[in-house]
Order: sequence, then C-alpha cells, then structure tokens
Amino acid sequence: MTAIQRHNGLAEKVYEALLAQLMGLKIAPGARITVDNLVRELQVSHTPIREALGRLEGEGLVVKTHLIGYSAAPQISRRQFDELYELRLLLEPDSARRAAEAMTGERLEALRDLADMMSGGSDEDARRRYSAFARQDAVFHDRILEFAGNELIRHTLAHQHTHFHIFRLMFHARVTEEALTEHQALLDAFTSADGAAAKAAMHDHIARSRQRLLPAFDL
Repeated sequence: MTAIQRHNGLAEKVYEALLAQLMGLKIAPGARITVDNLVRELQVSHTPIREALGRLEGEGLVVKTHLIGYSAAPQISRRQFDELYELRLLLEPDSARRAAEAMTGERLEALRDLADMMSGGSDEDARRRYSAFARQDAVFHDRILEFAGNELIRHTLAHQHTHFHIFRLMFHARVTEEALTEHQALLDAFTSADGAAAKAAMHDHIARSRQRLLPAFDL
C-alpha cells in the first residue's frame, strides 16, 4: 500500500485503500490487521484507521476480537455460499419482477446511472476497480430491492453483506465482465416494464454468478 496524502475525508481514503486490499485478497481472509502497521504503511494517525476499520467491521469484512484486535473476516464456506445463493434465488428474481412492474422513468435512470458507473473505465489499479465494482453492484441490487417495495427482504439481504463476500471469493475480470452483460438484460426488462422478463433475467444473473464463483472452492 502507498502512503495516503493528508486532506479532508481522510477516513474515507483509508477505508477505500483497505477495502481494495480486502476485496483484491492482498489482505487474506482471516489475516491479522495491525493498526500500528497501517499507521506506518499509510502514514496517517490511528483515528482515521480505526474509523475505517469500524466501518469495514459493520460491512462484515473485518472482525474485532476482544483483547486481540482486528482481522480480515474469514472466507465464507461452501455451505454458506450455497445457502446464500439459495436465499438470493428465492428472493431476488421475484423482487425484480415487482420492481419492473413499479418502474418509473426516474427509477430507470437511477439504475442506468449505476450500470454506467460499473462499466466505465478507470485509471485506478485493478484492485481498486474491483472493490468499486463490488460496492456499485451492491447498490444496484439494493435499489432494485428498494423499488420492489419490500423492506424486510431488502434489509435481510443487506444484512448478509452478500456482494462483499461473494466478490472476495475470486479476484478475476470475468466476474465483472459477464455481470455487465447480465445487468443489461435486467435493464432491458426494466425499460419495457416486463415483470416476467425481469424475473427471468435476475434468476439467470444470480445462477450464472454462482457458477462463476464455484471454482473458488476448488483452489
């Protein structure tokens, strides 16, 4: 990691730097995260580092243990992976259907803007792009759940920190490239307010995502 320049929003910059390392697997699942080491590496004080670690803990990517300190969250198990995708396949396709049926021009534009952000190029390094994609993908899916109108389902999936955990399984361009094509199929269905097509596109997207990431358990 390179030193971070001091300016406003320092905690946000520290958060972004640590998130990129966690998502890109430079900080391995289960590895200790030592605040003093981060102070030296990033050349910032303890305060923004602790703020960033607290935020990452809330997102399920960092674990704080009493009298021990911080560590990267362990990788999800194959069983947790299967259960997570079973939950998504039960909840998200029908939510996409309901979102399509309740679609408005303003909502569609918001989803298109998010899709454009994910497909846009960047001069940032690959790990930062990957972590940014994971975060934007999480927002994209969350907005669809919001538009579907069931807050219990939305909060249930948000609590699982789904996107951070699944994107951390494999640092590979294919994970993002194929997702973009699948997102476009969703947008096409939303554009035509076709509930059945949106449900099918979301089911296909989640099922393909599962297949893309299964090889991570063979490593």
